[in-house]
Amino acid sequence: MRVAVADAARRVARDPGGIRIVGVTKTFPPAAVRAALLADIRDIGENYVQEASAKRAAAGGTATWHLIGSLQRNKVRAAVATFDWVHTVDSLPLAAALDAEATRAGRRLMVLIQVNVAGEPQKRGLAPGAVEGLALQVLSLPALCLQGLMAIPPLTAESQASRPHFQALRALRDHVASRLGVELPHLSMGMTDDFAVAVEEGATLLRLGRALFGPRGRGTWREGS
Repeated sequence: MRVAVADAARRVARDPGGIRIVGVTKTFPPAAVRAALLADIRDIGENYVQEASAKRAAAGGTATWHLIGSLQRNKVRAAVATFDWVHTVDSLPLAAALDAEATRAGRRLMVLIQVNVAGEPQKRGLAPGAVEGLALQVLSLPALCLQGLMAIPPLTAESQASRPHFQALRALRDHVASRLGVELPHLSMGMTDDFAVAVEEGATLLRLGRALFGPRGRGTWREGS
């Protein structure tokens, strides 16, 4: 997998060292986390707070944990205790709640703003035109460190169909960073079926599950299983 990522990076004269693989272990047992760590993958992604909390405790080891699924306000305290990054900030109330809890816990949380790049009604995320306003507000919250943008393009069997959405996210990031005069170094985009295209378009955080761990089973790992 690292070879494929490096090949995609070199096609567009990027340094592969600037691209992080986030191993998505949703539904997989703690053994998958330990296997990722042994393979020198130090970033672990999970969709659900409760699953990640139990899995992080069971897996042990040293990793950076990323919340890549949506976050409900009533799970903020547990999320701050479990994750180092939250990729899915999409409102000021959620950002403010994360800031308040991170302040209480004495932590600084890395965050990304989730963008609904294709305007899909079934997906969460901000409309592109609302991103600059929320970014300005997040930058004022002392316990949050805004790192960039995240998006999930429409599901498609053709990887190239994701390219315009990745291009749009990168252009939006560049526009917002320029307007606000800040560095927004990260773009969380690209999964198993389109990661190479994402790398070519500037992704710095790849969310890879099936490519690393194989297809998911029907059951979800639970604490004690």
